[in-house]
This record gives sequence, structure tokens and C-alpha cells, in this order.
Amino acid sequence: MEYVGTIIERFRDALLADWMQQLKSHILTLDTGAETALRQQCAQFLHLLAQATRTAEFDNIDGREWEEMRIYLSEISRLRAKQGSTPSETATFVFSIKQPLFTQLRAELAKQPQTLAERTWTVSTLLDKLGLFTIEVFQKSRDQIIVRQQQELLELSTPVVKLWQNILALPLIGTLDSARTQVVMESLLQKIMETGAAIAIIDITGVPMVDTLVAQHLLKTVSAARLMGADCIISGIRPQIAQTIVHLGVNLEDVTTKATLADAFILALERTGASLTTAPAIAVPVNGQHMPGMSMNGASASGMRT
Repeated sequence: MEYVGTIIERFRDALLADWMQQLKSHILTLDTGAETALRQQCAQFLHLLAQATRTAEFDNIDGREWEEMRIYLSEISRLRAKQGSTPSETATFVFSIKQPLFTQLRAELAKQPQTLAERTWTVSTLLDKLGLFTIEVFQKSRDQIIVRQQQELLELSTPVVKLWQNILALPLIGTLDSARTQVVMESLLQKIMETGAAIAIIDITGVPMVDTLVAQHLLKTVSAARLMGADCIISGIRPQIAQTIVHLGVNLEDVTTKATLADAFILALERTGASLTTAPAIAVPVNGQHMPGMSMNGASASGMRT
């Protein structure tokens, strides 16, 4: 099909202009920079298409002769996946060259209807394969982006906070499934290793429901933390959750639990040798006179000592 490559080379500028018009008709907004980039992509595609059609087989785009084209279309597809384009928009990049190319073929082969029909069908089939290739790469790229974003969201939704010397807190919000449990466990163990913390508070106040699976996930996390030398306290045990755990028969006898994060924090301080104390009230001058027993904000000030 060297003839097709010759047509592309001879009418490159006309094909490029017509192709850009086709593409712009499918794009609502296109600024100058984007239009320039799109024109460069089209020009490179035409170059690679003309190059490949001189030597490569049209019915097999997996051959070595099509390698440059596959690499180039893969780059475009991945770029568009990152930019948030749709699969149809990505495939249209290839499919929209059909009309300009077929127009040139008809003009050149008007007196050879049989040859025109054969080459039109061959080129159409080739462009269909290239278009489908872009969709496949686009879909794989978008799936990878989604998986990476989900992983990042999981990491962001499971922050490990250092509350005090040797005390960590892991507030959990939302459903706790197997995938998230793995992230929770890895984040907690990593922080324990970095800080050498002795106690980790796992707060489940924001977990809407605790079933057998969630309880098992929590126990696994507690066991893993113990292997790292840190004890765990589970806080946020509401009455409904306590009843559910009892009904499910989940054994939490070896795990310390508290109703609130504050209670768990006080217990953690005691275990690490720290304690809470109420500081003396600060006298606040009122109308030039000192009023004992009143702090700066009108409430008793509290402090900590170790």
C-alpha cells in the first residue's frame, strides 16, 4: 500500500488542514496553545502513517513496522487519560482523519472505482485498528490513574497522629474493608517504627458500623502493632457498637477499649508515666482590680506534666 503513503506525502498540508477542522468540530473550546499542540500531534501522526504504509502490512499493526506508531499513540492516549478526556474523544483523534484521507483518495482514483473501493476499505480497516488501540491504552491508563488515586485517598484518610511522647492516634472514618485495613496497618506500623511509640490509640468513632469482618480487621491491626512493641487502645466504643460486638461473639478481652478518645488518651498518659493536672486559675484584672480564680478566657486553665 505504498500508494497511500504517497498520497499522504503529496497532500500533507491539505490533509492536515481538513483533519484539524474535523477535530475542532468535536471540541467546544480550544485555546491557541492547545490548538498548536493538537496540530503537532496530527502532523506527527501523518508522518508516521505515511512511513509505515510504505512497508508495513495493513492487517497487522502489531508488527515491527508499526512500533513507532504504537508508541506515539500510547503517549497520546496516556496524556489524554491524565487530562480527563473520554475514550470517544481519544479515539476520535484517529477516526476523524478518515474523511480527509478518503476525499483525497476519491480525487486521485475517480477513474478507478475498483481500486478506490479496495483501498478505501483497507485504509478504513487500518484506521479502525489504530483507533481501537488508542482506546485500549487509554482505558488501561485511566484504570491505573484510578487505582493510584484510590491508594492516595486511602493513605490520606488514615492519618497517624503523634498525640504525645510515645503516644500515637489513628482516627478512622468510614467503612473499614480489607484494602483499607492493609493501608491502616502499614501506616500505623511505619509510624511506630519511626517514633518508637509505646501506645497507639485506634479511634473508631467515625466508623458507622462494626461487624465481624471489621472487628477481625481491628484485631489484626492490634496484633501487628504488638509485634512492633506497641500496645493498642481502641476508643469510640459506643453503646450500639458494644452491643453488636457482644452479639457477634467477638473476643476483645485482650484489647483495652474506651468510650471516647479523651478517655483513651488519659489512660495512655498514665501508662507512659505522664499525668494530667489542673493548673491554678490566673488572676485577671477587672476595672483595675485583680479577680482571683478567673483565667484569661473565663475558665480554669489546664496543663500537663510529665
